[in-house]
Amino acid sequence: MAVKAMQSQKNQAVPELSESEAREHLEKLRWPNGPVCPHCGGIKSTRLEGTSSRPGLIQCNDCRKQFTVTLGTVLEDSHISLAKWIKGFHLMCSSKKGISALQLQRNLGLGSYKTAWHMAHRIRWAMKHDMPMLLGTVEVDESYIGGKPRPGDGKIHKRGRGTSKAPIMVLVERDGSARCKPVDKVDAKNLKGAIIESVDPSAAIHTDELAAYNGIGTSFVGGHYTVNHANGEYARGDVMTNTAESFFSLIKRGVYGTFHHVSKQHLHRYCDEFGFRWTARKVTDSERRDKAIMQTEGKRLFYRQPAGEA
Repeated sequence: MAVKAMQSQKNQAVPELSESEAREHLEKLRWPNGPVCPHCGGIKSTRLEGTSSRPGLIQCNDCRKQFTVTLGTVLEDSHISLAKWIKGFHLMCSSKKGISALQLQRNLGLGSYKTAWHMAHRIRWAMKHDMPMLLGTVEVDESYIGGKPRPGDGKIHKRGRGTSKAPIMVLVERDGSARCKPVDKVDAKNLKGAIIESVDPSAAIHTDELAAYNGIGTSFVGGHYTVNHANGEYARGDVMTNTAESFFSLIKRGVYGTFHHVSKQHLHRYCDEFGFRWTARKVTDSERRDKAIMQTEGKRLFYRQPAGEA
């Protein structure tokens, strides 16, 4: 009943579930054919429903170890209720330009900003997934992320490649998936390496006139096509990078209007978040939320874990 109530049209209201309804939904997502032991993979188990057992506790009949639906996921060892976790996933998966940790704290009634911040990063970690190689026409572009300079601060703020902002690049299938990632430096080695790593050799690559992309066409059957933004050319027939520019407009509006500041050490998580929502943009909010929840398995993220480890 709870699951049916959560399946509705796009842009559905944020779900309000009881704790038992939330647990039931998580179990159906993770174990559609019944519980599977995270310890040994056994499918025979017994629910421990005595007064001394915590809700949702299951014991494997093979290895005799106990587990719940959150074991081995980003939800493990969390003091936040499962109902609030599902609501948090829904808010982050349905907010086109992102949602700040402070807003998440207010909407979920969490006890502290630190709790909301860590929850948001765990959800972003769940959003990261290994995608198949990009196919067809793939647009590639690079940009820089950072706050707008303060007027009158006495500093020289360079634009483009001379800026102190963090460089990122996006690879977008025309009418398909997107991969976004920070790069150490906007040069041929980094840009070409990322393209070869992420794009199928049968694809066609579309970029702007940046010289760092020169020669990339030899690695792809579809070749390499460019538009010259410096000369005011933004499309030549179907040759363009407008889709990649649309992606950047979203992530920049998120940084400027929602997050206000994104540190370089956590920038990769925000790239994963926006890339996930873009790739799953054609499904309903509920389906996008459930897809992210299903990607929590096998992932843990501790509060003091170094940013580069996940």
